[in-house]
Amino acid sequence: MTDKPANGGLPPYYFRVKDNGALVFRVDAENRQRRLELEQIANVNVNNGAVKPQGDTELSEADRAAIDAWMAARTEELARREVDDILRTVDTLNLAAHWAQAKATDAQLEAVTDRLLMAMHDLRTVLAKKRADRVLGD
Repeated sequence: MTDKPANGGLPPYYFRVKDNGALVFRVDAENRQRRLELEQIANVNVNNGAVKPQGDTELSEADRAAIDAWMAARTEELARREVDDILRTVDTLNLAAHWAQAKATDAQLEAVTDRLLMAMHDLRTVLAKKRADRVLGD
């Protein structure tokens, strides 16, 4: 006879993602009522690395290790998504150029031109300054 995995094969922790981090829950499926229970044990902030235990909860080493591993993985995932979002923006700019050249009416161009030009000027200024800083080694 083989042993059943803890929590019926469920992970020991569940992370409910929110804007700046997550609420951390301990998963319990091995209780008397045989219900899946989520006990909130902490609130984490990936922006500043803060981990706040929930109420009187004392985090175990296993809790802290799981939270630290999740925070590291989440930070990497968000960084990958950020770059992917910017690359999609490049595609969107290319689509906008094609739209302006081939499809846009004069009224449509009038509605968007100033805002696009300002945004592109701002972006170009930032990118040129950042490139100069990298080249000069500042």
